[in-house]
Amino acid sequence: MNTAFLQSTHPAQARRRSFNGFIQRTLFVALAAVTGAQTTLAATPASNIVEIGGLQLTQDWDKVFPRSDKVEHQKVTFKNRYGITLAADLYLPKSRGPGRLPAIVVSGPFGAVKEQSSGLYAQTLAERGFVTLAFDPSFTGESGGAPRNVASPDINTEDVSAAVDFIGLQSHVDRERIGAVGVCGWGGITLNAVAVDKRIKAVVASTMYDISRVVSKGYNDSVTPGQRAQALAQLGRQRWADAEKGAPAYQPPYNELRGGEAQFLVEYHDYYRTPRGYHPRAVNSGNAWTITNNLSFMNFPQLTYIKEISPRPILFVHGEKAHSRYFTETAYAAAEQPKELLIIPGANHVDLYDQLDKIPFDRIATFFNENLK
Repeated sequence: MNTAFLQSTHPAQARRRSFNGFIQRTLFVALAAVTGAQTTLAATPASNIVEIGGLQLTQDWDKVFPRSDKVEHQKVTFKNRYGITLAADLYLPKSRGPGRLPAIVVSGPFGAVKEQSSGLYAQTLAERGFVTLAFDPSFTGESGGAPRNVASPDINTEDVSAAVDFIGLQSHVDRERIGAVGVCGWGGITLNAVAVDKRIKAVVASTMYDISRVVSKGYNDSVTPGQRAQALAQLGRQRWADAEKGAPAYQPPYNELRGGEAQFLVEYHDYYRTPRGYHPRAVNSGNAWTITNNLSFMNFPQLTYIKEISPRPILFVHGEKAHSRYFTETAYAAAEQPKELLIIPGANHVDLYDQLDKIPFDRIATFFNENLK
Protein backbone atom coordinates (compact mmCIF):
# COMPACT_ATOMS: atom_id res chain seq x y z
CA MET A 1 0.00 0.00 0.00
CA ASN A 2 1.54 3.30 -1.09
CA THR A 3 0.44 6.16 1.13
CA ALA A 4 3.40 8.49 0.71
CA PHE A 5 1.63 10.82 -1.73
CA LEU A 6 -1.28 11.51 0.62
CA GLN A 7 -0.21 14.58 2.56
CA SER A 8 -2.22 16.17 5.37
CA THR A 9 -2.33 19.77 6.48
CA HIS A 10 -2.45 18.70 10.16
CA PRO A 11 0.82 19.48 11.92
CA ALA A 12 0.82 16.64 14.44
CA GLN A 13 2.06 13.29 13.16
CA ALA A 14 -0.78 11.36 14.76
CA ARG A 15 -3.34 13.64 13.19
CA ARG A 16 -1.54 13.30 9.85
CA ARG A 17 -1.72 9.50 10.02
CA SER A 18 -5.39 9.70 10.95
CA PHE A 19 -6.19 12.18 8.20
CA ASN A 20 -4.40 10.10 5.59
CA GLY A 21 -6.19 7.01 6.79
CA PHE A 22 -9.51 8.78 6.43
CA ILE A 23 -8.66 9.82 2.87
CA GLN A 24 -7.66 6.26 2.03
CA ARG A 25 -10.84 4.75 3.42
CA THR A 26 -13.37 7.25 2.15
CA LEU A 27 -11.93 9.26 -0.71
CA PHE A 28 -9.08 7.34 -2.32
CA VAL A 29 -9.63 3.99 -0.65
CA ALA A 30 -8.95 2.20 -3.91
CA LEU A 31 -5.26 2.76 -3.17
CA ALA A 32 -5.58 0.14 -0.44
CA ALA A 33 -4.81 -3.50 -1.18
CA VAL A 34 -7.74 -5.32 -2.73
CA THR A 35 -9.10 -7.93 -0.36
CA GLY A 36 -12.32 -8.70 -2.18
CA ALA A 37 -14.13 -8.84 1.15
CA GLN A 38 -17.60 -7.30 1.13
CA THR A 39 -18.67 -5.23 4.09
CA THR A 40 -21.23 -6.73 6.42
CA LEU A 41 -24.52 -4.91 6.03
CA ALA A 42 -26.57 -5.10 9.19
CA ALA A 43 -30.21 -5.99 8.61
CA THR A 44 -33.31 -4.64 10.26
CA PRO A 45 -34.76 -7.16 12.73
CA ALA A 46 -37.59 -9.02 11.02
CA SER A 47 -40.40 -7.64 13.12
CA ASN A 48 -43.36 -5.58 12.00
CA ILE A 49 -42.19 -5.54 8.38
CA VAL A 50 -44.69 -4.42 5.73
CA GLU A 51 -44.28 -4.40 1.95
CA ILE A 52 -44.89 -0.92 0.53
CA GLY A 53 -44.20 -0.17 -3.11
CA GLY A 54 -42.28 -3.41 -3.47
CA LEU A 55 -39.94 -2.61 -0.56
CA GLN A 56 -39.85 -4.35 2.80
CA LEU A 57 -40.19 -1.52 5.33
CA THR A 58 -40.24 -1.71 9.09
CA GLN A 59 -43.21 -0.08 10.80
CA ASP A 60 -41.35 0.18 14.10
CA TRP A 61 -40.18 3.58 15.30
CA ASP A 62 -36.48 2.86 14.85
CA LYS A 63 -35.29 6.47 14.69
CA VAL A 64 -32.42 7.77 16.80
CA PHE A 65 -34.64 10.61 18.03
CA PRO A 66 -37.90 10.48 20.03
CA ARG A 67 -41.26 10.53 18.28
CA SER A 68 -43.15 13.83 18.45
CA ASP A 69 -46.76 13.88 19.62
CA LYS A 70 -47.32 17.01 17.49
CA VAL A 71 -46.73 15.24 14.18
CA GLU A 72 -48.32 12.47 12.14
CA HIS A 73 -45.88 10.06 10.55
CA GLN A 74 -46.15 7.42 7.87
CA LYS A 75 -43.82 5.32 5.74
CA VAL A 76 -44.13 5.98 2.00
CA THR A 77 -42.38 5.05 -1.23
CA PHE A 78 -41.89 6.71 -4.60
CA LYS A 79 -39.85 6.13 -7.75
CA ASN A 80 -37.19 8.34 -9.22
CA ARG A 81 -36.67 8.98 -12.92
CA TYR A 82 -34.44 5.90 -13.20
CA GLY A 83 -37.13 3.59 -11.84
CA ILE A 84 -35.51 3.07 -8.45
CA THR A 85 -38.01 2.93 -5.58
CA LEU A 86 -37.12 5.13 -2.63
CA ALA A 87 -38.30 4.71 0.94
CA ALA A 88 -39.24 7.80 2.93
CA ASP A 89 -40.89 9.12 6.08
CA LEU A 90 -43.71 11.61 5.56
CA TYR A 91 -44.35 14.01 8.47
CA LEU A 92 -47.48 16.15 8.79
CA PRO A 93 -48.34 18.65 11.54
CA LYS A 94 -51.31 17.45 13.55
CA SER A 95 -52.52 21.01 14.01
CA ARG A 96 -53.38 21.99 10.46
CA GLY A 97 -56.35 23.55 8.78
CA PRO A 98 -58.12 22.54 5.58
CA GLY A 99 -55.83 24.52 3.30
CA ARG A 100 -52.73 23.35 1.49
CA LEU A 101 -49.42 23.69 3.33
CA PRO A 102 -45.86 24.48 2.33
CA ALA A 103 -43.61 21.42 2.09
CA ILE A 104 -39.92 20.63 2.56
CA VAL A 105 -37.87 17.66 1.32
CA VAL A 106 -34.92 16.72 3.54
CA SER A 107 -31.86 14.60 2.87
CA GLY A 108 -28.48 13.77 4.40
CA PRO A 109 -25.91 13.44 5.76
CA PHE A 110 -23.85 11.55 3.16
CA GLY A 111 -23.82 7.94 4.32
CA ALA A 112 -26.67 8.37 6.78
CA VAL A 113 -30.29 7.17 6.71
CA LYS A 114 -33.63 8.89 7.24
CA GLU A 115 -33.79 7.55 10.79
CA GLN A 116 -30.93 9.87 11.72
CA SER A 117 -30.36 13.57 11.09
CA SER A 118 -32.66 14.11 8.11
CA GLY A 119 -35.56 12.60 10.00
CA LEU A 120 -34.90 14.86 12.98
CA TYR A 121 -34.89 17.92 10.71
CA ALA A 122 -38.07 16.74 8.99
CA GLN A 123 -39.99 16.01 12.17
CA THR A 124 -38.91 19.26 13.84
CA LEU A 125 -39.94 21.34 10.83
CA ALA A 126 -43.27 19.49 10.68
CA GLU A 127 -43.83 20.60 14.27
CA ARG A 128 -43.49 24.13 12.91
CA GLY A 129 -46.23 23.72 10.32
CA PHE A 130 -44.60 22.21 7.22
CA VAL A 131 -45.32 18.93 5.46
CA THR A 132 -41.92 17.27 5.30
CA LEU A 133 -40.32 14.24 3.69
CA ALA A 134 -37.08 12.57 4.76
CA PHE A 135 -35.87 9.87 2.38
CA ASP A 136 -33.17 7.27 1.94
CA PRO A 137 -31.14 7.88 -1.23
CA SER A 138 -30.98 5.25 -3.95
CA PHE A 139 -28.97 2.12 -3.05
CA THR A 140 -28.98 2.90 0.69
CA GLY A 141 -31.11 2.38 3.78
CA GLU A 142 -34.55 0.98 3.02
CA SER A 143 -34.55 2.31 -0.55
CA GLY A 144 -34.12 0.10 -3.57
CA GLY A 145 -31.27 -0.24 -6.00
CA ALA A 146 -28.35 -2.61 -6.40
CA PRO A 147 -25.54 -2.96 -5.61
CA ARG A 148 -25.94 -1.68 -2.10
CA ASN A 149 -24.18 1.31 -0.60
CA VAL A 150 -23.10 3.12 -3.72
CA ALA A 151 -23.63 6.82 -4.48
CA SER A 152 -23.95 8.82 -7.68
CA PRO A 153 -23.97 12.61 -8.05
CA ASP A 154 -26.45 12.28 -10.92
CA ILE A 155 -28.81 9.70 -9.44
CA ASN A 156 -28.72 11.31 -6.00
CA THR A 157 -29.51 14.71 -7.51
CA GLU A 158 -32.45 13.02 -9.20
CA ASP A 159 -33.51 11.58 -5.82
CA VAL A 160 -34.10 15.11 -4.55
CA SER A 161 -36.27 16.00 -7.52
CA ALA A 162 -38.16 12.71 -7.22
CA ALA A 163 -38.92 13.62 -3.61
CA VAL A 164 -40.32 16.92 -4.89
CA ASP A 165 -42.44 14.97 -7.42
CA PHE A 166 -43.91 12.89 -4.60
CA ILE A 167 -44.56 15.56 -2.02
CA GLY A 168 -46.04 17.92 -4.61
CA LEU A 169 -48.73 15.36 -5.42
CA GLN A 170 -49.99 15.15 -1.83
CA SER A 171 -53.47 16.61 -1.35
CA HIS A 172 -52.43 18.74 1.65
CA VAL A 173 -49.40 20.29 -0.11
CA ASP A 174 -49.20 23.50 -2.13
CA ARG A 175 -46.80 22.47 -4.89
CA GLU A 176 -45.89 26.12 -5.51
CA ARG A 177 -44.45 26.31 -1.98
CA ILE A 178 -41.80 23.57 -1.82
CA GLY A 179 -38.39 23.98 -0.19
CA ALA A 180 -35.44 21.69 0.48
CA VAL A 181 -32.91 21.02 3.22
CA GLY A 182 -29.62 19.22 2.60
CA VAL A 183 -27.41 18.18 5.50
CA CYS A 184 -23.65 17.52 5.23
CA GLY A 185 -22.81 15.93 1.85
CA TRP A 186 -26.41 16.27 0.82
CA GLY A 187 -26.05 20.00 1.27
CA GLY A 188 -23.98 20.09 -1.90
CA ILE A 189 -26.13 17.52 -3.70
CA THR A 190 -29.30 19.40 -2.79
CA LEU A 191 -27.85 22.69 -4.04
CA ASN A 192 -27.05 20.92 -7.30
CA ALA A 193 -30.67 19.72 -7.49
CA VAL A 194 -32.09 23.16 -6.71
CA ALA A 195 -29.97 24.74 -9.45
CA VAL A 196 -31.65 22.52 -12.06
CA ASP A 197 -35.10 22.10 -10.47
CA LYS A 198 -36.89 25.45 -10.47
CA ARG A 199 -39.84 23.98 -8.56
CA ILE A 200 -37.81 24.25 -5.35
CA LYS A 201 -38.39 27.81 -4.11
CA ALA A 202 -35.92 28.02 -1.21
CA VAL A 203 -33.09 25.87 0.15
CA VAL A 204 -31.12 25.39 3.36
CA ALA A 205 -27.64 23.80 3.28
CA SER A 206 -26.65 22.77 6.80
CA THR A 207 -23.06 21.81 7.77
CA MET A 208 -22.45 21.37 4.03
CA TYR A 209 -19.89 19.16 2.31
CA ASP A 210 -19.05 19.40 -1.38
CA ILE A 211 -18.47 15.68 -2.00
CA SER A 212 -17.19 16.21 -5.55
CA ARG A 213 -14.60 18.67 -4.34
CA VAL A 214 -13.29 16.61 -1.45
CA VAL A 215 -13.20 13.41 -3.50
CA SER A 216 -11.41 14.94 -6.47
CA LYS A 217 -9.13 17.38 -4.65
CA GLY A 218 -8.82 16.11 -1.08
CA TYR A 219 -9.32 18.15 2.06
CA ASN A 220 -8.32 21.78 1.63
CA ASP A 221 -7.69 21.02 -2.07
CA SER A 222 -4.36 19.39 -1.16
CA VAL A 223 -4.29 16.62 -3.80
CA THR A 224 -1.91 17.17 -6.72
CA PRO A 225 -2.64 16.18 -10.34
CA GLY A 226 -0.20 13.29 -9.97
CA GLN A 227 -1.95 12.01 -6.88
CA ARG A 228 -5.29 12.25 -8.63
CA ALA A 229 -3.96 10.31 -11.62
CA GLN A 230 -2.62 7.59 -9.33
CA ALA A 231 -5.95 7.31 -7.54
CA LEU A 232 -7.84 7.02 -10.83
CA ALA A 233 -5.43 4.35 -12.07
CA GLN A 234 -5.99 2.29 -8.93
CA LEU A 235 -9.75 2.74 -9.21
CA GLY A 236 -9.51 1.40 -12.73
CA ARG A 237 -7.65 -1.67 -11.46
CA GLN A 238 -10.34 -2.11 -8.84
CA ARG A 239 -12.94 -2.17 -11.60
CA TRP A 240 -11.10 -5.13 -13.15
CA ALA A 241 -11.19 -6.91 -9.80
CA ASP A 242 -14.90 -6.23 -9.39
CA ALA A 243 -15.63 -7.33 -12.95
CA GLU A 244 -13.77 -10.60 -12.45
CA LYS A 245 -15.61 -11.27 -9.22
CA GLY A 246 -18.98 -10.14 -10.56
CA ALA A 247 -19.66 -7.97 -7.51
CA PRO A 248 -18.17 -4.83 -5.99
CA ALA A 249 -15.67 -4.88 -3.17
CA TYR A 250 -16.31 -2.63 -0.18
CA GLN A 251 -14.20 -0.28 1.87
CA PRO A 252 -13.29 -1.03 5.50
CA PRO A 253 -16.01 -0.37 8.09
CA TYR A 254 -16.60 3.32 8.64
CA ASN A 255 -15.93 5.33 11.80
CA GLU A 256 -13.99 2.74 13.75
CA LEU A 257 -11.42 4.30 16.08
CA ARG A 258 -7.99 2.76 16.56
CA GLY A 259 -6.36 5.62 18.47
CA GLY A 260 -4.64 8.83 17.42
CA GLU A 261 -7.41 9.99 15.08
CA ALA A 262 -7.98 13.62 14.21
CA GLN A 263 -10.70 15.29 16.27
CA PHE A 264 -13.23 15.40 13.44
CA LEU A 265 -12.99 11.61 13.08
CA VAL A 266 -13.65 11.24 16.79
CA GLU A 267 -16.71 13.45 16.35
CA TYR A 268 -18.00 11.27 13.50
CA HIS A 269 -17.53 8.18 15.66
CA ASP A 270 -19.33 9.81 18.58
CA TYR A 271 -22.38 10.29 16.39
CA TYR A 272 -22.48 7.23 14.14
CA ARG A 273 -21.02 4.54 16.40
CA THR A 274 -22.63 5.35 19.74
CA PRO A 275 -26.28 5.27 20.88
CA ARG A 276 -26.43 8.99 20.07
CA GLY A 277 -26.78 8.33 16.34
CA TYR A 278 -26.03 4.68 15.52
CA HIS A 279 -28.33 2.99 13.04
CA PRO A 280 -27.60 -0.45 11.56
CA ARG A 281 -28.68 0.54 8.05
CA ALA A 282 -26.44 3.62 7.82
CA VAL A 283 -23.30 3.37 5.70
CA ASN A 284 -21.46 5.41 8.33
CA SER A 285 -22.46 3.20 11.26
CA GLY A 286 -19.85 0.52 10.68
CA ASN A 287 -20.84 -0.32 7.10
CA ALA A 288 -19.12 1.12 4.01
CA TRP A 289 -19.39 2.41 0.46
CA THR A 290 -18.06 0.36 -2.44
CA ILE A 291 -14.37 0.91 -3.17
CA THR A 292 -15.21 2.42 -6.57
CA ASN A 293 -17.88 4.69 -5.08
CA ASN A 294 -15.80 7.81 -5.73
CA LEU A 295 -15.43 7.37 -9.49
CA SER A 296 -18.45 9.38 -10.61
CA PHE A 297 -17.65 12.20 -8.18
CA MET A 298 -14.10 12.62 -9.48
CA ASN A 299 -15.15 14.66 -12.52
CA PHE A 300 -18.57 15.94 -11.46
CA PRO A 301 -18.19 19.51 -10.10
CA GLN A 302 -21.62 19.62 -8.56
CA LEU A 303 -21.75 23.33 -7.65
CA THR A 304 -20.87 24.63 -11.12
CA TYR A 305 -24.32 26.18 -11.59
CA ILE A 306 -24.95 27.43 -8.06
CA LYS A 307 -25.47 30.97 -9.41
CA GLU A 308 -28.58 29.73 -11.22
CA ILE A 309 -30.37 29.17 -7.91
CA SER A 310 -30.87 32.94 -7.76
CA PRO A 311 -33.31 34.66 -7.36
CA ARG A 312 -34.44 31.84 -5.11
CA PRO A 313 -32.91 32.25 -1.61
CA ILE A 314 -30.27 30.08 0.05
CA LEU A 315 -29.60 29.84 3.79
CA PHE A 316 -26.18 28.37 4.60
CA VAL A 317 -25.71 27.12 8.17
CA HIS A 318 -22.38 25.92 9.50
CA GLY A 319 -20.55 25.43 12.78
CA GLU A 320 -17.85 27.88 13.79
CA LYS A 321 -15.45 25.05 14.68
CA ALA A 322 -16.39 22.60 11.92
CA HIS A 323 -13.50 21.18 9.88
CA SER A 324 -15.81 21.43 6.87
CA ARG A 325 -16.62 25.11 7.22
CA TYR A 326 -14.61 26.08 4.12
CA PHE A 327 -17.04 24.18 1.87
CA THR A 328 -19.90 26.44 2.94
CA GLU A 329 -17.82 29.61 2.76
CA THR A 330 -16.76 28.81 -0.80
CA ALA A 331 -20.31 27.96 -1.86
CA TYR A 332 -21.65 31.11 -0.21
CA ALA A 333 -19.11 33.25 -2.08
CA ALA A 334 -20.06 31.62 -5.39
CA ALA A 335 -23.82 31.93 -4.94
CA GLU A 336 -25.80 34.97 -6.06
CA GLN A 337 -28.20 36.96 -3.90
CA PRO A 338 -30.42 36.42 -2.04
CA LYS A 339 -28.25 34.39 0.30
CA GLU A 340 -27.42 34.24 3.98
CA LEU A 341 -24.54 32.67 5.90
CA LEU A 342 -25.28 31.73 9.50
CA ILE A 343 -22.27 30.56 11.56
CA ILE A 344 -23.19 28.82 14.81
CA PRO A 345 -20.78 29.80 17.63
CA GLY A 346 -18.84 26.91 19.13
CA ALA A 347 -20.46 24.24 16.95
CA ASN A 348 -18.52 21.50 15.18
CA HIS A 349 -19.59 19.59 12.07
CA VAL A 350 -21.73 16.89 13.69
CA ASP A 351 -23.30 19.23 16.26
CA LEU A 352 -25.64 20.31 13.45
CA TYR A 353 -26.73 16.69 12.96
CA ASP A 354 -28.72 16.48 16.19
CA GLN A 355 -27.93 19.07 18.86
CA LEU A 356 -31.20 20.91 19.35
CA ASP A 357 -29.51 23.74 21.24
CA LYS A 358 -27.27 24.43 18.23
CA ILE A 359 -29.37 23.68 15.15
CA PRO A 360 -31.17 27.00 14.47
CA PHE A 361 -34.59 25.51 13.78
CA ASP A 362 -36.41 28.75 14.57
CA ARG A 363 -34.32 30.62 12.00
CA ILE A 364 -34.74 27.83 9.44
CA ALA A 365 -38.53 27.83 9.95
CA THR A 366 -38.63 31.62 9.63
CA PHE A 367 -36.56 31.41 6.45
CA PHE A 368 -39.04 29.02 4.86
CA ASN A 369 -42.09 30.92 6.11
CA GLU A 370 -40.70 34.08 4.52
CA ASN A 371 -39.81 32.44 1.23
CA LEU A 372 -42.52 29.81 0.69
CA LYS A 373 -45.40 32.25 0.38
